[in-house]
Amino acid sequence: MKAQGLLVPRLVSRFLKVKPGRFMLLAGLVIVLSVLFMAAFPQVISPYSPTVPSGRPFEPPSPTHIMGTNKLGQDMFSRIVWGSRIVLYVVFLATVISMSIGIPLGLVSGYYGGKIDRALSMVMDSIYAFPALIMAIVIAVILGPSPMNTAIAISFVYIPTYFRMVRGETLSLKGQLFVEAARALGASNLTIMLKYILPNLTHTILVVFTLSVADAILTEAGLSFLGLSVTPPTPDWGYDLRVGQPFMLNGYWWLVFFPGVMVTLLATGFALIGEAMSERASIAGAV
Repeated sequence: MKAQGLLVPRLVSRFLKVKPGRFMLLAGLVIVLSVLFMAAFPQVISPYSPTVPSGRPFEPPSPTHIMGTNKLGQDMFSRIVWGSRIVLYVVFLATVISMSIGIPLGLVSGYYGGKIDRALSMVMDSIYAFPALIMAIVIAVILGPSPMNTAIAISFVYIPTYFRMVRGETLSLKGQLFVEAARALGASNLTIMLKYILPNLTHTILVVFTLSVADAILTEAGLSFLGLSVTPPTPDWGYDLRVGQPFMLNGYWWLVFFPGVMVTLLATGFALIGEAMSERASIAGAV
């Protein structure tokens, strides 16, 4: 009876421990999926063209223009909706490029070790130690302003992040019994890396993915703010922040407020998902 009496408090305690992770995951998914829906169907959501004037310049938020208009009379809500496409395109392309380079190099470095590991680690540590935004700015300036070049510049910054995480996990996994058993059965090094080690890195990669995407959103906004991503009149949140910033002192707060909120909201959404996944993993490991 005593054991049964302690069971309920334990279950309640365990539920309360997991609940914050669930709330963060749910909140993050709602934010991210909402922006994804907005980017997938902008022609349905957007009431006006993002590049054609649809009202008077500097109209404040109203039922006609719920986020106001900019200095050219373009609807800010329509620019927010269509701008989500550019942001997601740049960020996801950058993440795919950095993953496709950082993960294989991390696997090879951690599995083989030796001179290969030392050489790759030295190169990645050098890149990692350099300020990320400054490096992205330098690469973007060299390549020129375009969404594709911005994605390349951002991807170069996050390659060491995937490399370091995958290398560290590979170093701990390659000595496990299941890897030794696969090696004893004659599995090749490539088979061991792809079939036995990589699947065990899935959760770590997903956590790093969500957190790096959150950071990449801020980096993309910074490059756009500096005029290194898109060219006018292409809608982009960071670019609209740059264009609206000089008019803040004139009381046109909506020109900066709404793009800034969207950048912060989307970055927070991915960060919440990453933190929730990390927290749930730590709780599962403790249990």
